[in-house]
Amino acid sequence: MSKYPNIQSKIKNELKQYGLTSNTSLTQEILDQLIYVDCVTKEVLRFAPIAAGIVREAICDDIIDGIEINKGDVFLIAIQNLHKNSNYWKIDPERFIPERFLNEDKNPPRYAYLPFGGGHRTCIGQDLALLELKTAITRLMQRITIEDPGKEANNSGGFIQRVTCYPKHMAVRITID
Repeated sequence: MSKYPNIQSKIKNELKQYGLTSNTSLTQEILDQLIYVDCVTKEVLRFAPIAAGIVREAICDDIIDGIEINKGDVFLIAIQNLHKNSNYWKIDPERFIPERFLNEDKNPPRYAYLPFGGGHRTCIGQDLALLELKTAITRLMQRITIEDPGKEANNSGGFIQRVTCYPKHMAVRITID
């Protein structure tokens, strides 16, 4: 968020629009009204997915695009490749743009957006995770502003993708509002 002060401003404006303060009890109904916070939450999960991939096993022999698949073959579906594939995302998939979920990319193709997996093995905790992430973003943006400390901090940003995703070269300046 330190790289995107305009996005923080939009979140803070949405919170003000609904009259939310740090003393407001956040309910599911209130969080459901926060459309921009929802877009930011989805974009965070698209841009830097929590998991590197999803493992699946072929349940029968098949041929896909001329490639022979045998029953029992194991596949790793690289989530990042789907989330940043221009075949699936109309708005530049390499850029962090929460508004994509208001426009052309509001409803991406099935299995192009997999922050919690897909199919019958979708994470059973996804609704709780989304609620917690939206709550965290809302509460943080009510209380602080995250700033890029500048070149002296070597804040090149990005993240390292292993089994899970974590930031690299990250330094921020936090101002309490």
